[in-house]
Amino acid sequence: MTITQLRAFVYAVAGGSFTAAAEALGVSQPTVSALVRKLEDHHGVELLIRAGRTLTLTAAGAELLGWARQIVDASEQADNAIAELRGLRRGTISLGVLRNANFYFLPEMVEQFRRQYPEVQLRLFGQNSFEVVEGVREGSLEAGIVVLPVPDDELEVFPLIRDEVLWASVDPAHVAAPVTIDQIVAHPVVLYDASYSWNDPTRRQLSERAQERGLRLEPQVEVEYLEAALELVVRGVGDTMVSRAVTQSRSFPRGVHVAPFEVPMYDTIAFIRRRNSVLSPAIVELIDLVGRLLRHRAPVADQLQRAAFRPEAPQR
Repeated sequence: MTITQLRAFVYAVAGGSFTAAAEALGVSQPTVSALVRKLEDHHGVELLIRAGRTLTLTAAGAELLGWARQIVDASEQADNAIAELRGLRRGTISLGVLRNANFYFLPEMVEQFRRQYPEVQLRLFGQNSFEVVEGVREGSLEAGIVVLPVPDDELEVFPLIRDEVLWASVDPAHVAAPVTIDQIVAHPVVLYDASYSWNDPTRRQLSERAQERGLRLEPQVEVEYLEAALELVVRGVGDTMVSRAVTQSRSFPRGVHVAPFEVPMYDTIAFIRRRNSVLSPAIVELIDLVGRLLRHRAPVADQLQRAAFRPEAPQR
């Protein structure tokens, strides 16, 4: 028994004839008749009495009709739901975002996407790029925007832009010139993303630089949020790292000075998805929007060659 057979049966009853059902379904009359006959053969009973020009339900047909209508209605509702998703009329998007997404694209992205697709629900997750990677791997997130490097097993990675990482201090002397890792470890350090510690991509870069010099970078204070770290910098507790996008925000605290690293350090922001996954039209539109916002914000020199991530052209 198939949905196609049940649909032929339901439409035949509704139209009173195989001819009417055929017209409604866009198939030939013999096709509808054959589908109903297969349904009868499957159950071993006659469902319709074929006498005169009008079909009449048998007792078995009357018993089946209610169930058949429910199945056919549910199938058609499912078809309509998928069509609406493809048309971006409604649905839900689950996207992982990097911790500091608010400084890069988040408010503008939500505002513009909601204006264009008001019936699509946005669910945006992420405390750290490491957490986003796990969500994409497990399938709880359809895709993600992260800071590289991240473990890329089972993932496809598409770099978008890079943003320079700066060193921040309330003491102008600490950032009077491009800083070295030797200078950093000589003063108290405050770092954020405490839960993910050295799994955080930016912190990992800092740690690797220290190791290359035979040094150990041990923060005196660790907190969860960038805002808390910057408040501690303002209070003179220690220095911290910060991306250039953050320093350009109106919320960046006055009195905090920044300098680049002597050997420049960058956060590379990238889009990730599960390898060979097919993205929904809604997520494709959203990632397109994020890419445009990031490229608009980033200097031309920091814009990376765009990689194709659309479902029809997966790349690595």
